[in-house]
Amino acid sequence: MCTSFVKESDVTRKWILIDANGLVLGRVASIIANVLRGKNKPYFSPHVDCGDHVIVVNADKVLLTGKKLDDKKYYWHTGYPGGIKERSMRQLLDEPRSDRAVTNAVKRMMNKGPLSRKIMSKLKVYKGAEHPHIAQNPEMLDVAKLNSKNNRRNG
Repeated sequence: MCTSFVKESDVTRKWILIDANGLVLGRVASIIANVLRGKNKPYFSPHVDCGDHVIVVNADKVLLTGKKLDDKKYYWHTGYPGGIKERSMRQLLDEPRSDRAVTNAVKRMMNKGPLSRKIMSKLKVYKGAEHPHIAQNPEMLDVAKLNSKNNRRNG
């Protein structure tokens, strides 16, 4: 028996639309990472970009469980002495670019390298319910129905 590997020319790509309103951030990010990578397809190959394009709307309305809004901190260093900075998840979601929370969560779930950077270019995240990708006829993926824990109405 021969093992067949998929080529980039054999891959069929779809456009997937995910409404993140009321969804738990980590759960929706892991689903997005799997779809972007192509792990949901039967012909998945780790060295080929075989994933779909993903559009995420209402990214500013994702929820976190527990006390992560205040306890989860992101740190970075400016490069100057004493230049350690921190930002809580609540501050990140209150900023004008609050869609970065979803983008960063998905990016940190991906492998590091050139293929992942190429795959991340297929992720489109928008704060509101509007997106400019109507012409691609995206298919709606209802993440809330996949598992009851994905959706948190009471926060």
